[in-house]
Amino acid sequence: MPKKAITLSVADANPAPGGVAAVDRAMSLLSAFRPGDTELTLIELSQRSGLYKSTILRLLASLEHAGLMQRKADGRYALGYEVARLNAIYAASFSLGSVVMPVLRELVAATRESAAFHIVQGKHRICVHRVDSPQAIRYHTSEGDVLPLDRGSGGRVLSAFLGAEGKLYDQIRRDGFIVLKGDRLPELSGVSAVVCNDRKELVGAVTLTMPTSRLKADFPEAVKAAADRITVLLGGQERFGSAGN
Repeated sequence: MPKKAITLSVADANPAPGGVAAVDRAMSLLSAFRPGDTELTLIELSQRSGLYKSTILRLLASLEHAGLMQRKADGRYALGYEVARLNAIYAASFSLGSVVMPVLRELVAATRESAAFHIVQGKHRICVHRVDSPQAIRYHTSEGDVLPLDRGSGGRVLSAFLGAEGKLYDQIRRDGFIVLKGDRLPELSGVSAVVCNDRKELVGAVTLTMPTSRLKADFPEAVKAAADRITVLLGGQERFGSAGN
């Protein structure tokens, strides 16, 4: 029988309500790193987390597999490449906020529908900024929600500029935007347009969503103008010739 800890580990002393104990313990290993730390020994990880070394080694196997931790040649442990990637996404979402949010608010004021800004995260897209429609009937999602790349106008636009193949994606790359009805959810329509930076690199997609019955002919122009506006504010060039109009 394994020995029981005399004192609770950091994770067990403050578990997430309704969470998973193993995940809490794994996260406590990442949290063990403090400003100035580049590498920690197994003993240091044990001292800071309050976990047995045998438990830590099992958790480290999963963290290494996910790229969140890496084992150095001398046996010490450092944060992995995935931490840097997530930090870049986190930082980018905040730096983008001051540019994106005012444009989304204007788009919602003009259309009375919900507007969002999506970026690519691994094999999915994430909503990093959103402004809800003032109307009672609307599509409900939130900042931070993870959505598919292969469905929905926002996902299709991002996929197209990631190199997805097919006639639909060829059309999106040519036009820079798409209008789709019921592609992800029945009775829901979306209009999305691509946003690039000063190096013509994909940044994200502006998406306007609404019940299909409220889709209007002038929404694509409004979305393209918003996408152009953000692109220009990021130092890029207008794609649709509508920014500022």
